[in-house]
Amino acid sequence: MNHPVKFEHIESKVIDLRNQKVILDSDVAVLYGVQTKEINQAVKNNPDKFPKGYIFSLTTVEKTELVKIFDRFNSLKHSTATPKAFTEKGLYMLATILKGEKATQTTVAIIETYANLKNISRTINELSKTNDENKKQQLLKKSGEMIAEIFDNDLTTDESETSIELNFAVLKFKHTINK
Repeated sequence: MNHPVKFEHIESKVIDLRNQKVILDSDVAVLYGVQTKEINQAVKNNPDKFPKGYIFSLTTVEKTELVKIFDRFNSLKHSTATPKAFTEKGLYMLATILKGEKATQTTVAIIETYANLKNISRTINELSKTNDENKKQQLLKKSGEMIAEIFDNDLTTDESETSIELNFAVLKFKHTINK
């Protein structure tokens, strides 16, 4: 039986590259449960669906940096293959090509993840710009609710409270829900 793809599985694969949030072809393949060559073959067979800005090849420098930063890219270290990065648009277009129940579940999870990341980012951005204490409290509550909703299935709880702690590049966020 296929298990639904969860937010944290997708979110952990999203990286910032060239000022965009992207997912590498190898990670896309893991999410869809196929081999990387199948993802790249789908792109190669449908070049008209991937115009500029939908997918790009990493430079040697970018590839080297990713291998240094992320353990999961160690297999790229000695690989002659040039990894491809899918932008949000490229992932949506890929979804129109890949078929099957797992593909549909994965696509929905990817779309939801990007939407949630945008919402959280907007709220945090708004939070950093406001001086109004009431507005700050509302935004913190909204952020907490969004994050609680995202991680709802995997929260550890005790009788009295649930805590969520996330570290963003610009903000450490802790949300506690008292019962």
